Amino acid sequence: MNNFFKKKKRWLQKSERSVEKQEQEIKKSLDYSKTHFINQKNNKTFTLTFIQTLVDDKIVNNNMLPPLIEEEIASVKEVEKRLPMSDIFVSKDKNEIENKLFHGYVMVTFDDSPEEFAFIGAAKNIGRSVTSPEIEFSVVGPKEAFIESLDQNINMIRKRLPIKELIAEEFKIGELTKTKVCLLYIDGVTNKQIINTVQQRLSEIDKDEISDSSYLTQIISDNGNSPFPQLLDSERPDRIVASLAEGKIAIVVDGSPHVLIGPTQLTEFFNSFEDYLLNWILASFIRLIRLFAVTFSIMITPIYVAVVTYHYELIPKDLLSTLIISRRVIPFPPILEALFLEVTIELLREAGARLPTKVGQTIGIVGGIVLGTASVEAGLTSNVLLIFIALSALASFTTPVYQMSNTIRILRFPFLFMAELWGLLGITIAFGFLLTHLLRLTSLGQPFMEPIFPFRVKDYKDALFRFPFNMQAKRPIFLRTEKPQRFSEEKAKKKKDIDE
Repeated sequence: MNNFFKKKKRWLQKSERSVEKQEQEIKKSLDYSKTHFINQKNNKTFTLTFIQTLVDDKIVNNNMLPPLIEEEIASVKEVEKRLPMSDIFVSKDKNEIENKLFHGYVMVTFDDSPEEFAFIGAAKNIGRSVTSPEIEFSVVGPKEAFIESLDQNINMIRKRLPIKELIAEEFKIGELTKTKVCLLYIDGVTNKQIINTVQQRLSEIDKDEISDSSYLTQIISDNGNSPFPQLLDSERPDRIVASLAEGKIAIVVDGSPHVLIGPTQLTEFFNSFEDYLLNWILASFIRLIRLFAVTFSIMITPIYVAVVTYHYELIPKDLLSTLIISRRVIPFPPILEALFLEVTIELLREAGARLPTKVGQTIGIVGGIVLGTASVEAGLTSNVLLIFIALSALASFTTPVYQMSNTIRILRFPFLFMAELWGLLGITIAFGFLLTHLLRLTSLGQPFMEPIFPFRVKDYKDALFRFPFNMQAKRPIFLRTEKPQRFSEEKAKKKKDIDE
């Protein structure tokens, strides 16, 4: 029995030394606070320890101190019962101290039992209010976007999906940042294989710092060397809810105003959520316009270089004279002419994005007009190519997802070089490589090119076109959801008279 008490005493001494060691390390920070108080009922001394910059003073002064001082509380277990607060955690694990203090908790200890700790949540919430979307703006529909608070973002999702089947699983990623990451899915709808894949990839992440959802996009994607994004990020809660209802998963990262969606398809990057708020005929027409614009943006400059360099016979006679006149004073071959304008456009676009909003708009408009006019008058570029480059840049802006628009910007350059080497044959070879890469690409294990490949006619109802809602009774086949049927298609198509 004496040996037992000796061992317990040694364990307590070791624990106290460990706590003191942690305290010495944390005390180096200016915002560390440790204050002693006395309970008026039983004269017991207790200590509050917290990080001032992370804790809300009003919660401490108004909700915590009055009951701790005025009511008869003698131990940390009574703190959990007597304080009118929900986020209270009692522990004897000294390893929890650093973690809880730096997440906005106040540690309460009593002098007669220093081996027990009560952690009370009092985090200071500093953040911006909910605003309208800046990237995925829509003329009609909801006008609220995610912010940098994980709890607020999940609140906006749960407000639209008030069901118990919506499961939220939390992960802490980053050795230094301890970033909270939340995985959302609908139990009974989402494929278990997809859920397990994401859970495994998130739990295996070994990185010291995660600051934004874009980090996770690069880490957990199936192919990190592909220029194509394999997870779709969105700042719109309504789009996230629609994706969850389809049977997809969502990943929310604390500190990021964008939520990731997966698995995703190539066609989804050219769809705007506003398509669902318009008539299906208008929405389908606009989608086709976007797809044409993307194809035009990638191909028009390489085709110009290929035709002017190798295939003059393809140019109509009426247009040929105009082209010859526009190029007669140009000292450079078509490839250098095209590269000069393409790089100029990219420089203007990057400068406009990095400068303040008002200055950036001025640089983009004035710089484009001045440089374009000056280059034509100086004989460095032809006015025909300048028109093609301007239309190409304008067409690339129709892509509603920012990550995909960046990919389109890059794709033009390999096609340009192949057009210079082998003309239209080179463009065909480049297109073959691009198509092969896309066919091999997957998103969380699901085919990226679906429904084009594998070819599934039923999934075309919300891919290249947007069919009426009453024709979308089933969820996408490639997701292999546990509940494929969304609603009764027969009832949806049945239209009753107003008098029935």
